[in-house]
Amino acid sequence: MYLLVNIIGLVVFLAIGVLFSKNRKKIQWKSILIMVVLNLVLAWFLTSMSIGRDIVSGAAAGFDWLVQVAYVGIEFALPSWVHVKSMDFVTSALLPILLIVPLFDILTYIGVLPFIIKWIGKGLSFITGQPKFESFFAVEMMFLGNTEALAVSSLQLKKMKAERNVTLAMMSMSCVTASIIGAYIQMMPGQFILTAIPINIINAIIVTSLINPVTVEPEEDTVATISSTADNGKKEPFFSFLGDSILGAGKLILIIAANVIAFVALAALIDKVLQLVNPWLTLEHILGIIMYPFAWLLGLSSHDSFQMAQYMGTKLVTNEFVVMGKVTDIINKFDPHFKAVLTVFVTSFANFSTLGMIIGCFKGIVDKEKNDIISKNVGYMLLSGILVSLLSAGFVGLFVW
Repeated sequence: MYLLVNIIGLVVFLAIGVLFSKNRKKIQWKSILIMVVLNLVLAWFLTSMSIGRDIVSGAAAGFDWLVQVAYVGIEFALPSWVHVKSMDFVTSALLPILLIVPLFDILTYIGVLPFIIKWIGKGLSFITGQPKFESFFAVEMMFLGNTEALAVSSLQLKKMKAERNVTLAMMSMSCVTASIIGAYIQMMPGQFILTAIPINIINAIIVTSLINPVTVEPEEDTVATISSTADNGKKEPFFSFLGDSILGAGKLILIIAANVIAFVALAALIDKVLQLVNPWLTLEHILGIIMYPFAWLLGLSSHDSFQMAQYMGTKLVTNEFVVMGKVTDIINKFDPHFKAVLTVFVTSFANFSTLGMIIGCFKGIVDKEKNDIISKNVGYMLLSGILVSLLSAGFVGLFVW
């Protein structure tokens, strides 16, 4: 029964995308069908085939190894933070970013990462029939994150028509950053974190192709390359570049920590105010009621659906780290299906605070007219992020019981 509900849920999530489409006549149904089948095959391969599970487990082990290496540096500077029975959130999840971010930046500097992004993007475009740049951008987000991917594509964004900028803004709600995957897998099951990432990419294209279908002429379908050059055309000296990268990683840690502390405290404040009206009223209970139908459509029992709905709502209002922090000690007690769909759902930046980041980034890149159009599509951006998370959780949930 729950499997049937899960299948119905996927149909419903896709139907919501069609329902809110800006132009149903422009939807390329053949391309949508190809991408749905591709995601079904990908989810099956990564969760049900032994070689697929080995690939995901190997990748998770690789990121865990990087984190363990990062602990060596942390131990040197702060030994009392590492040699404890239970490391706190900042030490275990955030400080390893000081190694992982510079590592990915080095791969970008020497040209390895741009090469991978370029050819995976071209391959994805060939398979799905979608525009080259949108496919390229989807892959770019997986490694660089939303604002970073937008920044390195600034010249392209300025030349593109406003409708395609809206598409990229919607896609930006569904990304993750490779440099913080190490933090994720310290808190949630690594195999599902890494399974979610490629599936999110394809779902971001599916959802935006449904909600905001745009016809792209051949002469418009160009791909920008990531440039690591300075304004004078010369590559920045390596150690200057590395120093900037490390400082950027430090800022990222402070931003994440500040957001988590502030959002958890604000949520607690809202709960205190609500409980003055009724002791039962909490933000999680309210969000649980609103999100319950969508959680149930993921093939969960009534009890698990309500719990899942609360986590879903909390993630959308705060961020994924808040939810991960809540469940990290108990998630292995959940049944396999619940564990899988919850982990996949939270593996993205789809939340209210991301909206402000994306709009702010576009404001610094494109002209006022384009930025105003993007700002008017905030609702579509949030809907896109939610649908991508639901679809990804639904696709993976089909094969994990």
